[in-house]
Amino acid sequence: MTVLHTDTVRDEWIDYNGHLSEPYYVLVFGDATTELMERTGMDAGYRSATGCSLYTVEAHVRYLHEIGPGALLEVTTRVLGRDAKRLRIWHELYSGGRLAATEELMTLHVGPDGACPFPESVAAELDAFASPDDAEPEHAGRAVRAIGVVRRSTT
Repeated sequence: MTVLHTDTVRDEWIDYNGHLSEPYYVLVFGDATTELMERTGMDAGYRSATGCSLYTVEAHVRYLHEIGPGALLEVTTRVLGRDAKRLRIWHELYSGGRLAATEELMTLHVGPDGACPFPESVAAELDAFASPDDAEPEHAGRAVRAIGVVRRSTT
């Protein structure tokens, strides 16, 4: 199943190059994560009643194409996997029908006493957003590649 989150680029999100600034990609992806939480039972009421929420422990963003002012943004979201306490999420950001960015997240379900298992009802809803028959996205699980160490001149 895919969650669709939409937004529109605001003027204040535009950087000095005339394109969507880096932090706003992450903001939009964050809103898509919130949408996933809302649809799987981890809404404001859940957070208030349990003190539990998702915490991001690792994120990898790929910026693939520039996005201009006023552009319509669409984010699709997949659950790539989960265990009792962790959830791996894949977001794809589209603008003008073109894939503009991706974000992969490793999140942790955290309560007042630290990491804790998802309730069965939430786990079942999260599993409904997983597509076990779909191939994992090509770039999922990758890290930033090392290009060597820059050495300073000693002279």
